[in-house]
Order: sequence, then C-alpha cells, then structure tokens
Amino acid sequence: MILADLFSMILRLAELAFAAIVAGLNGEYLHAVRNADSWQLGRHIYTEVLAGLSILLAIIWLFPFSGSFIHWPADFVISVAWFVAFGLLVDWLNGSCGYVFDWDGINFNGTASCSQWKATIAFAFLSAICWLASAILGIYWVRRHTAPVDGAYYRRRRWYRSTV
Repeated sequence: MILADLFSMILRLAELAFAAIVAGLNGEYLHAVRNADSWQLGRHIYTEVLAGLSILLAIIWLFPFSGSFIHWPADFVISVAWFVAFGLLVDWLNGSCGYVFDWDGINFNGTASCSQWKATIAFAFLSAICWLASAILGIYWVRRHTAPVDGAYYRRRRWYRSTV
C-alpha cells in the first residue's frame, strides 16, 4: 500500500499549500478592512479560521502512518466546511467581478481585487476537492484493511507476520 501512502502525502501537501494560499489572500483582505464590523466580515473570518485549522491538521496528518487513514470522517467534515466557505465567498462576490470561473482579463498589476478574490475562491474549491479525495482514500484504506467475519471486523494480518 505504498502507493496509497504516497498519494496521501501528495494530497496532504496540496491541502497544506491551498489552505496557506487562502489564508494569505483572505488575511490580507481582513487586514485591509480591520476597522469594519465583524458581522459583515463573518464569512471571511470563517474562511480564515477554516484555513488555519486545515493548515494545522494537514501538517499533523502529513506523515505517512497507517493511522492517518482513519481520520477520513474528519477529512469529510473539513471538505464540507471548505465547500461551505466556497459557497459563502461566491455569494459574497455576487457577480461584481463577472462570472466566478471566468479568468479572462485578469491582471496582476498590484491592485488585484477581482483577481485576488477569484484566486481565493478557486483555491478554496481545490482545497475542498483535496480533502474530499483524502476522505475517499481513507474510506478505501479502512475498507481494504478490515473485512467482515461472522459479523465482526478484524484487521488483516500481513503476509510476513506469523500467528505463532
């Protein structure tokens, strides 16, 4: 199952990178509007907290131990939370920068308000997909390593381990 471990590490690195990008872009916006009412910034604060939690969990679960696969329920919950953040940010943008996934005419000249928000939304979506893929990989790994026997589940022995 070295392939599953490798794929899991790649997903965790992608989750870490995407969460860091969202945290940076969203944090820059929160810093720019630091005197605004916190109720108006609720969706951005939610996204920032979610990005911080994702960074923490991705670092903790980055190491390729078999125990990292049993966290698939948490991966699924975080994936749903990222999809919620994606929806909240798309709703906040509300077509003011054009269609959300229309990347024509984006420039990087330093005043990148629309470009910044489209990048934040895109990386939030990519993060949600990576967390969902981690959950699916975890479900696959857990199902593969436990099998029903007389209504009970047991952990399969490795072929090189003796029962003596």
